[in-house]
Amino acid sequence: MNDLRDLYQQLILDHNQNPRNFGTLETATHSAKGHNPLCGDHLDLYIEIEDDAIKDVRFVGTGCAISKSSASIMTTVIKGKTIAEAKELFEKFQHMATTGEIDSDALGKLAALADVHKFPARVKCAMLAWRTLTAGLEPGSETTTTE
Repeated sequence: MNDLRDLYQQLILDHNQNPRNFGTLETATHSAKGHNPLCGDHLDLYIEIEDDAIKDVRFVGTGCAISKSSASIMTTVIKGKTIAEAKELFEKFQHMATTGEIDSDALGKLAALADVHKFPARVKCAMLAWRTLTAGLEPGSETTTTE
């Protein structure tokens, strides 16, 4: 079990230090801003949707390692998914982040963040990118917060 926990910690650190899909997206059709006042995390999410699928997604922002790695992993997982599939992943990720119960078949690398449920303040950090995503998928979205 410690080997798996070590692997998860390495994955979180890697995505924090070398975030995937970091930057703006000129072809974005949707965007949203997220803010976690408790931790000070800020996130701008850019989404390109074509034929009801997420063709591309990028983010910029500042925040703690959990927030940044969650955004990085999320962008790698949702790219190519339909909007409905992304919303379903949101529900599964939120359940895992708040209970620690892992659906590893559905969540894959996202399971690395399962232990955040032990730290309620960190749940908000892990959820920021996901809440921003759901806001960005809705028309007329504004800044979303974790409050």
